[in-house]
Amino acid sequence: MQFTSKLPEVGVTIFTKMSQMANEHKAINLAQGFPDFPVSPELIDRVHHYMKEGKNQYAPMSGVPELRNVIAEKTERCYGYKPHVDDEITITCGAIEGIYSAIATLVQNGDEVIIMDPAYDAYEPIINLHGGKAIGISLKQPDYSIDWNEVKKNINDRTRMIVINSPHNPSGAIISAEDLRMLEEVTVGTNIFVLSDEVYEHIVFDGEAHESVLKSESLRQRSVVSSSFGKTFHTTGWRMGYLVAPPDLTKEIRKVHQYNAFTIHTPTQYALADYLKTPAHYEDVAPMYQAKRDYFLSVMKGSRFKPVSSKGTYFQLMDYSAISDMHDVGFAEWLTKEVGVAAIPMSVFYQNGQDNKVLRFCFAKGEETLQAAAEKLCAI
Repeated sequence: MQFTSKLPEVGVTIFTKMSQMANEHKAINLAQGFPDFPVSPELIDRVHHYMKEGKNQYAPMSGVPELRNVIAEKTERCYGYKPHVDDEITITCGAIEGIYSAIATLVQNGDEVIIMDPAYDAYEPIINLHGGKAIGISLKQPDYSIDWNEVKKNINDRTRMIVINSPHNPSGAIISAEDLRMLEEVTVGTNIFVLSDEVYEHIVFDGEAHESVLKSESLRQRSVVSSSFGKTFHTTGWRMGYLVAPPDLTKEIRKVHQYNAFTIHTPTQYALADYLKTPAHYEDVAPMYQAKRDYFLSVMKGSRFKPVSSKGTYFQLMDYSAISDMHDVGFAEWLTKEVGVAAIPMSVFYQNGQDNKVLRFCFAKGEETLQAAAEKLCAI
């Protein structure tokens, strides 16, 4: 039988490839972004409690009211805006389902979507699936800041959406209040929507604040914000996220969501509703990850790798140009096979494959894992 691929240039993701290679060569996996330390026993107990209580059937399509209520309160606490519980909050199957549903709702054939390169690798394929075209704007080196003059140059009548991501995967850069002001400036008076990927919102370092588009009344009216419980509570396998968007956008996004995921794991929603009532559960996440970042940097001081500033997420970029002039994909493969540490090459996050001799390492690991990896890397 003959058929035409909708994503002919897409293969297995680099994350799957490097994790498989790490397993094959028994390398320490600092490539794929998943923690290797335990989930809160309290949170697990709450899931178990609601399973035993019988909360095991379909939840409402938009999410259980108890969880949406607590999300509204948390959003107000963090960003000074309380979204409407029924009309502006939707629980999703991980952040990626929310991102997919938002793009599917808003992007049509011929639309252009501005993304910031290096970009999380899911954005462009999802845009392509729905007839759009991703326009990559290269972030400025060495701090991976947004070049707003380039953004302005690439806005035209076909521009339907701008995708921002802060804290930024893969670089660890964060958006500033001035960036939000510029985003307001380039979108005011237009029909351009904003998709704000804020899945690492609670992992920001060095006393910096997370600048959410929800802080801006102007941006809120045109924005869809994606958040992730998996990233915040290191439960990536639970696939729990949510969207915040104005009522008219939420109504349309839910039309896609109901035929995509329909509804999300019921007992976990109830458990998260309980767990979120204690703000320390999400406010203490940043200090915990900052300690891991600082520890990883300390044990890497004896290496020939040069760290790039990480202001958020649980990723640390390392420049290896003092070690090799090999292409970053080849160097990452060599590092996995010969040194025994897996990382992600940064060129795969660029539309044009830009190679800056930089790798991304995940430090969401126990100290023993980070120390063991650093010993191997410092021996190069």
